[in-house]
Amino acid sequence: MSPHIATLPEATQHRNKPHSGATDLLTKNSLDAIRETLEEKIEKRELELPLLPRVASEVIALTSDVTSDASHLSSLIHQDMALAAHILKIANCPVYMPRSPIVSLQQAVAWLGMHNLAQIALTVSMKNGAFEVQGYKAEIAHLWKHALASGLYGKEIARLRRHNVESAFLCGLLHTVGQPAVLRAIITLKNEQGINADWTAMYPLIQEYHVTVGIMIAEEWGLPEHVKEAIMHDSTDSLPSSRTKSAMIAALATRLATSLFNPEVSTEQEVRDHHVVQDLNLYPEDLDTLLSKGEAILAEADSMAI
Repeated sequence: MSPHIATLPEATQHRNKPHSGATDLLTKNSLDAIRETLEEKIEKRELELPLLPRVASEVIALTSDVTSDASHLSSLIHQDMALAAHILKIANCPVYMPRSPIVSLQQAVAWLGMHNLAQIALTVSMKNGAFEVQGYKAEIAHLWKHALASGLYGKEIARLRRHNVESAFLCGLLHTVGQPAVLRAIITLKNEQGINADWTAMYPLIQEYHVTVGIMIAEEWGLPEHVKEAIMHDSTDSLPSSRTKSAMIAALATRLATSLFNPEVSTEQEVRDHHVVQDLNLYPEDLDTLLSKGEAILAEADSMAI
């Protein structure tokens, strides 16, 4: 298993493991039939892709605009009261340690700052759009939390390397944006073909095609090239010689997130020894700092995932 794979928690894995001799597993022929149809839809650009949530699009534009300020972001959020309520709920989580209850966006801006508020707004709108699949709540929740942790680790690496923090978070957050889209496509195909398939059977196909579909989504959404590259090379093992700093940061962030959730898949020593650490000119003490933030990153990811 590749070290960047966001494997499921043990309880979820157990729930999805079939009984011996179960008849609901995909046979090889059924799996090949779905793969063939999926490849055809991808090649012909007939795969249904998620729409970029309006708020997410505008938040990305605002954070890229050096002339924008907190008032613009606050005005944007005010246009969606459900989003505003969700943001206030997250802002009041213990991880952000508000001195007193935050009851308005003005208070949230003052306490969290524009960049943190933009990060929360982006994640809330993205989760309610691209990361929604009916019937697979636990599985998607885990994939989403792994994406959040990757984004948060990306920010920490970017700070150490004096790189754009918002860009690093976006790359980490969206590096697996193709996974839910592939899952939705597989569910549609298995239903059309009358095949019973559980998560265990479908997950290898998700891993096989999520990068290709993720790039399609990035192109459809008009995301920056550095985000597209982070999706294209979502593991440190697939980085080309022409890799950019954004891609390297996202790849290391992904490996750190996997180490946080599944240390048996990506051990701490494997993280320390990987070539991307040297390529980013990170010192052993830098890795100490990053690895020591695991508990805090998990707490923040939990807060943002509510």
